[in-house]
Amino acid sequence: EDVANRSELTPLLLLKLLFRHPPLRAMAWFRLATLMHRRKVKLLPGILKRRLLRLYGLELVPGARIGGGLYIAHPVGCVIVVESMGTNVSIMGSVTLGRLKPLRWPTVGDNVFFGAGCRVLGPIEIGSSATVGANAVVLTDIPSGAIAVGVPARILTQDCDAADKYRCSHG
Repeated sequence: EDVANRSELTPLLLLKLLFRHPPLRAMAWFRLATLMHRRKVKLLPGILKRRLLRLYGLELVPGARIGGGLYIAHPVGCVIVVESMGTNVSIMGSVTLGRLKPLRWPTVGDNVFFGAGCRVLGPIEIGSSATVGANAVVLTDIPSGAIAVGVPARILTQDCDAADKYRCSHG
């Protein structure tokens, strides 16, 4: 049997994955709620949002601009309200992305990782490929490629481009 054929996502494999992995089911319900919201179906997005909260402990707003590949390892206790979120974002358990005082929420880039229990509050920008450590409280912007830890979060390290390698390794 060819390796390429084994990696295809067949309907049976999709059903098995949905049955075995509650976080994947939660994402399927969220994507359905978002589809209904964008098609202006009344009531159903709100019903599905409450279902996510009741069954999975996950608060996610239908219609939010969230790219593909969102992975929430442990949805219980997660509150995710964002202006926009890129693709391939990973979120561990009990993460909060939300507002502080002004009615503005975080903006998240692509390939970002959020550690367990972290909080990102306010109109914060999290750059692509950034990492927010476990239990960090982010109150300021995090640049692309940076690792932020602590309360309040501070930049621990940051990826550098080739022209800036010397300063980053000796600074």
